[in-house]
Amino acid sequence: INAEYMGSPVNLDSLWDCPMSEADLDKHIELLSGCQIIKESEVKNLCIKARELLLEEGNVQNASAPCTIVGDIHGQFYDLIELFRVGGNIPDTNYVFMGDYVDRGFYSVETFLLLLCLKVRYPDRVVLTRGNHESRQITQVYGFYDECLRKYGSVNVWRYCTEVFDYLPLAALVEDKVFCVHAGLSPSINTLDQIRTIDRKQEVPHDGAMCDLLWSDPEDIDGWGLSPRGAGYLFGADVVSQFNTTNKLDLIARSHQLVMEGYKSMFGDALVTVWSAPNYCYRCGNVASILELDEHLNKNFKIFEAAPEGERGVPARKQAPEYFL
Repeated sequence: INAEYMGSPVNLDSLWDCPMSEADLDKHIELLSGCQIIKESEVKNLCIKARELLLEEGNVQNASAPCTIVGDIHGQFYDLIELFRVGGNIPDTNYVFMGDYVDRGFYSVETFLLLLCLKVRYPDRVVLTRGNHESRQITQVYGFYDECLRKYGSVNVWRYCTEVFDYLPLAALVEDKVFCVHAGLSPSINTLDQIRTIDRKQEVPHDGAMCDLLWSDPEDIDGWGLSPRGAGYLFGADVVSQFNTTNKLDLIARSHQLVMEGYKSMFGDALVTVWSAPNYCYRCGNVASILELDEHLNKNFKIFEAAPEGERGVPARKQAPEYFL
């Protein structure tokens, strides 16, 4: 797929910077929290503000404890609302989200825009890192592009959002001890400082360090292995032990892989997979989890199930083109 087939990406620098007050953001949050979309012009302005904010953040964004770590969400909006019910609302709770906000679910637009509004409104309470689905190529295949086109009648909102994707941090670091990354490690990276030198403001590459952080998986092997995903690598306990020792880390938290029990600890608790999309794709039957860290970095996993049927909206059916009627 040619990621540029819709033309060159939007240059947000060329757009008028309209003021956005806290009251405006609160209105957007209220609307989006009810699973209603905001206007295209408001999305444009929100994305300008978000990009300005994210530009000031590093590739490895620092986060303070106590905080709650969240895995993949994938457009499952009502399950995100359930997550907030279980884990606490923003700004009462600090959150680190590890990417994959969009694709597969019915409500990628509302999910990503709500999280972006919360980030702009409460920047010190929310860290949004990038997942492999925060990509032009991937979203053209797995749903976000089509959803933007269907809900807004043009691709502009998709363009604004994918421009923001390029500015999302690649990882977060909680109190210098817990490394949060969407997928995993890279044979090109030994230290956190090496991650800090990556030029992240680009489409996710097909290979290299940035790609590996968003695509790799832990496995019960020695060293490194080829990934069946076709991107990133498999990495074993020895790799994790060396990385944690070198960087004085206690834990690697990551997502990227469905876990039926909601979370999975590996390698003597040196790494944990946190999965936050219950009943993934509305059919997998899994529970989800979030990982709460207290001020001393003690871990508490909270398990939750999909939002009750009665609290879910039904996505509007796509209207058939006239030539089918």
